[in-house]
Amino acid sequence: MDTASAETKPAVNGDKADFLPLKNWDHIEFYTGNAKQSAFYYQYAMGFRLTAYSGLETGNRDRASYLLEQGKIRFVLSTPYHPGSFLSDHINKHGDGVRDIALEVDDAASAFHETTKRGAEPVLEPTKIEDENGYIIRSAIKTYGDTIHSFIERKNYKGLFLPGFADASAKAIKDIKDVGLRSVDHMVGNVELGKMNFYVNFYAKVMGFNQLLSFDDKDISTEYTALMSKVMQNGTGKIKFPINEPAAGKKKSQIDEYLEFYHSAGVQHIAMSTTNIVETVSELKRRGVEFLRVPTSYYEELEARVGKIDENIEELSKHGILVDRDDDGYLLQLFSKPIEDRPTVFFEIIQRKGAKSFGKGNFKALFEAIEREQAVRGTL
Repeated sequence: MDTASAETKPAVNGDKADFLPLKNWDHIEFYTGNAKQSAFYYQYAMGFRLTAYSGLETGNRDRASYLLEQGKIRFVLSTPYHPGSFLSDHINKHGDGVRDIALEVDDAASAFHETTKRGAEPVLEPTKIEDENGYIIRSAIKTYGDTIHSFIERKNYKGLFLPGFADASAKAIKDIKDVGLRSVDHMVGNVELGKMNFYVNFYAKVMGFNQLLSFDDKDISTEYTALMSKVMQNGTGKIKFPINEPAAGKKKSQIDEYLEFYHSAGVQHIAMSTTNIVETVSELKRRGVEFLRVPTSYYEELEARVGKIDENIEELSKHGILVDRDDDGYLLQLFSKPIEDRPTVFFEIIQRKGAKSFGKGNFKALFEAIEREQAVRGTL
């Protein structure tokens, strides 16, 4: 997204002090139909390490959960053992998807009280969870759809991950090398028509975020589809949540398609950073991860549009990597196809070379690529 042509707004929330200081992304928990098989995919195809496990062998009679790590990224994959639970109902409704965007804080009780008194719907009151390695405090609030934010206070815990998780090195695939993914850059949520501003206000009022950028259907549209988007970030700028809603178009947009198959608002994609996108994408493709493609004509005018870049344009064209520039530098990005049978969750691979934006100059080419996939699926 190009900051020069996008609308930039100051903080919406009225509190000058940061009442919700967030240290970082803690972990992202997916509810999945078969966590054991999904863990194999994330290891082999995406280079994650299986580091911790909670399940029957550790005394957990409710679910199996696998912790996968790469760089600073932590994914938890959880599967229920029995029907009739919220976890199993979540999978039945949504398919595999993100349930919990967990954020690390110094004080989980304060985070809970500050957000709930501002209107957040409580999910978990501050709870002490402990084992032989110490204890954590965990609390949680609801956000869009069935998605929640957990607040994790771990300063008194010395274990691998969370109480109840044991070392999973014996279960890990041996000799799996990472692919260069380093951190979560941002996470995008899709919400229903008319709900974008509601959740913008939620993040401003309830969590003290400010609005970084705003895009309407004139910015994000093709001949057939359109959407609107606003980017919310916390006080430090570490945590960024773009929020999308559909806009009127001739055909069904990618947001409409997501809402139809996810059956509610939810996390559309997770952007993960790398320091060498060509090497990362090349290795991901070699392992079978599928990415969207843009026409080769995109690269004919690339240097004229974005200026001089360090990368070889032929290499970028070979892998379909997109480039955009803003006032602070440029970025390179590429989007995977949906990672499951439902056309819902996907990943973005991003390398920032100074740029603080989100690739507005690539929107048209990207959305046309998505529309070609929708046409193949018969959902456009």
